[in-house]
Amino acid sequence: MKWMRSLGSVLLMGVASLSLSGCLKTVLLNGQIKSTREGSSAVNTLHDYEIARSVAFAGIAQIEGMHQLGPNNTDALFMLTRSWGGIAFGFIEDDYERAVEAGDEVMIAYHQQRLRSAFERAKFYGNELLGHTAEGFKEATKNTETLKAWLKENFTEPEQAEDLLWAGFAWVGFVNSSKEDPAAVAQLYIGVALVERSVELDETAVYATGHTILGAYHARTAGAELEESKQHFDKALAINGGGYLSTRLNLARLYCVKSDKANWEKTLREVLAAGDPLPQARLQNVIAMRRAQRYLGNKIWQEDCGFSG
Repeated sequence: MKWMRSLGSVLLMGVASLSLSGCLKTVLLNGQIKSTREGSSAVNTLHDYEIARSVAFAGIAQIEGMHQLGPNNTDALFMLTRSWGGIAFGFIEDDYERAVEAGDEVMIAYHQQRLRSAFERAKFYGNELLGHTAEGFKEATKNTETLKAWLKENFTEPEQAEDLLWAGFAWVGFVNSSKEDPAAVAQLYIGVALVERSVELDETAVYATGHTILGAYHARTAGAELEESKQHFDKALAINGGGYLSTRLNLARLYCVKSDKANWEKTLREVLAAGDPLPQARLQNVIAMRRAQRYLGNKIWQEDCGFSG
């Protein structure tokens, strides 16, 4: 009996050791993921587009691995949502636009699919992220009213604004890259509602990107919503001081094209002449300048906007 009690103690110690080892691994992993999120903003200060592109594609693989090891870690889900959306807009869409300029139909279709897939992956992780705050997201998307009610009930803190912003950005990006799919287009209201709630909680999040997205949304037609579009763009510029150049770029691409070519050119040239107004968002500004140069330098984009000559 004494021997069995001793054996029992050893076995219990072994089980405790295994449990402690598992907990320790989880603690270390969570710490690593948290540190990665906190340090990820350093990439935004890069000035070299090609280096940033390499870093982004390498980094997403690392974050995917972290998520595999810690599937319930919300920091990893946040980074995956933001990173896949950022890669889609910043790099894959650039590949798509270059294919358009080259007139290469095969590569246009290829990059279009890549773009849609990246936004779809961002959307998937964004949904997972929101699910860690509240259950019932899928049921809430029955219509605009049920979704807004769910968001208002479950997302009440300013700290939640960025989660909603990137999840909404993913949804909007997915729809924009799936315009040939009526079922996808019909879900645009989901992304818009997420961004609207983000703006309600903290309109300054990510340099007022929520207002920029809503400005673009309300400029999608030449109808009565143009005034609302301009209000959102003006609000974004007032908050970020014009230093976050993506706001001006989208103002030109989506609002100014509804007015006149001179205003479109003027706004794009303001992007190119901005210098380095926001070092902590240097990469995003480099991307905006790259796009502005492209749109001004090739008539295909002027024709796409409805301008001739």
